[in-house]
Amino acid sequence: MDRILKTARSSGSLNLSNRSLKEVPDEVYKILETVGEGDKWWEAVELQKLILAHNDIEVLKEEIKNLSSLSVLNICHNKLSHLPPAIGELQMLKSLDISFNLIVSIPEEIGSATSLVKLDCSNNLLKELPSSLGGCLDLSDLKASNNCITNLPEDLVNCSKLTKLDVEGNKLTVLCKNNIISWTSLTELNASKNLLISIPENIGLLSRVVRLDFHQNKISSIPSSIMGCSSLAEFYMGNNMLTSLPSEIGALSRLGTLDLHSNQLKEFPAGACKLRLSVLDLSNNTLSGLPPEIGTMTTLRKLLLSGNPMRTLRSSLVSGPTAALLKYLRSRLSSDEESGSAKTPAKEDHISMAARLSISTKELSLTGLGLNTVPSEVWESGDIVKVDLSRNLIQELPNELISCASLQVT
Repeated sequence: MDRILKTARSSGSLNLSNRSLKEVPDEVYKILETVGEGDKWWEAVELQKLILAHNDIEVLKEEIKNLSSLSVLNICHNKLSHLPPAIGELQMLKSLDISFNLIVSIPEEIGSATSLVKLDCSNNLLKELPSSLGGCLDLSDLKASNNCITNLPEDLVNCSKLTKLDVEGNKLTVLCKNNIISWTSLTELNASKNLLISIPENIGLLSRVVRLDFHQNKISSIPSSIMGCSSLAEFYMGNNMLTSLPSEIGALSRLGTLDLHSNQLKEFPAGACKLRLSVLDLSNNTLSGLPPEIGTMTTLRKLLLSGNPMRTLRSSLVSGPTAALLKYLRSRLSSDEESGSAKTPAKEDHISMAARLSISTKELSLTGLGLNTVPSEVWESGDIVKVDLSRNLIQELPNELISCASLQVT
């Protein structure tokens, strides 16, 4: 220990992690007072970095205030139940990591540590954050995930330099609109695994946010203002209660990942097909079909659709390669465009009704409708046995009919 302390006096950094310590050695609190004989006391520097991670420390003493030059204090993965009020006297402290302890509350004095830039208090037993955190005006990275926090202090509105906020795994029911107004520098917001029922209506003010994670909440809608999040690249909304998507979501030109799994979506809006996504997760919703416009999303590398009651797509397409599905949808789109002029609303209604009836009869009758092309409904249903296309104006049969393995009579 003496050798380690001697090195720390010259470097200003002390690492005592993974030493099975039950308490912080008193020599640490008095590191400059214990200069040994023969040491060059005039070369000693005050401690600026103290790492006490992965020990069994239960108490951090008030004497921590003696280390007034500390800028980094890491005491994660210990057995602390509280922090001493003296933590607020560390005026130079910029980074504080107290994660993975048993802390039930953080003293209000923390607000006096006004140089604080990064605070990680995740994986503790916190029910709230001190309102005095609002006095830490330079705070840019706040991680308070996996606690029991029910609401965030309103005074956090003063922390306008916040760029990363992680409150995953708490009991939050709402995010304050006033805080959103102030947090316009946010680049990452993780509020997943909470009890949120809505996203703030002014979420669009976060024009710099790159990653939004609201998965596993009770959110039923996405506000149209989402289009204001112009830097958004990753959007996670899985395991919520969404029934529809706003058309404005199609304006998110930088969005690459959109996770919507395990919701109650009945359709994917054609307007959202303008997105240049690489990953789209629509699994475990109530989709019965897809807009053919998805076929134009050529940047898609992964399209997940399992767990949907698809009626207009064969199971082999749904579970097969994304590229094959996109190719099929593009062909359907061009087919629909070619036949669009020949289809009147009355014809469309007749075709839709006949397609629904065919689910039970396995037969599809489209006779005498004046069709120029074979409608896509013919090959989208994998169980049709008989199709009647007589008395139309069809000149050729599409290649897609080859995929209708159950078809016996045309």
